[in-house]
Amino acid sequence: MNWQHIFVYTIGFLAQLFFSGRILYQWIISEKHKKVMAPPFFWLLSIIGSYLLFIYGILRDDFSIILGQIVSYYIYLWNLDIQGIWQKLHKILKFILIATPVVAVMLMIKDLPVYISNFFKNEKIPVWLVVFGSIGQLIFALRFVYQWFYSLRKNESLLPDGFWIISLIGSFIIIIYAIIRRDPVLIIGQAFGFVAYSRNIIIGHNHRTHEAAKQK
Repeated sequence: MNWQHIFVYTIGFLAQLFFSGRILYQWIISEKHKKVMAPPFFWLLSIIGSYLLFIYGILRDDFSIILGQIVSYYIYLWNLDIQGIWQKLHKILKFILIATPVVAVMLMIKDLPVYISNFFKNEKIPVWLVVFGSIGQLIFALRFVYQWFYSLRKNESLLPDGFWIISLIGSFIIIIYAIIRRDPVLIIGQAFGFVAYSRNIIIGHNHRTHEAAKQK
């Protein structure tokens, strides 16, 4: 493995470190309160991890990773806004956070033929595997779309059961994809998350059972 590969994997592992950190933090907070929580720090770590994983996907010529980040990125920002964190950020930082994905997409559209060649005609990644990985990333990203719609109705940043169930399905597909691609970054990140997603479902169930018992 040369230095270029080490650099790319370092970015990928850092991204997964932030993503795993957000899940671990959320898990600890939820265990402490005995109900599923969506703390602001969860979303801050999400933004940082998304930035890094987006860069990792570009360096790895991995369309499925990039697709997943584009779908969920602005939902992270929305959750920061509804929790009152967004208003506290400096205007320049706000502009950078909003504009960066837009600029990145515009640059990819500008070089669309090269983009298609790198991502869909990559000899190292067959088309069926790109499609399979993209489906996993899309399902995984759609959990945040579901979370956004659910929270929008409640006018509160929440992580409902459906979020964790969708997470499990997407994570399972991504783990298979990562094993086929021999991608240690995705394997390690998803394996840890799989346990946390399952535990959040249990915490949510126990909380509802406890609340129902109190009302009797």
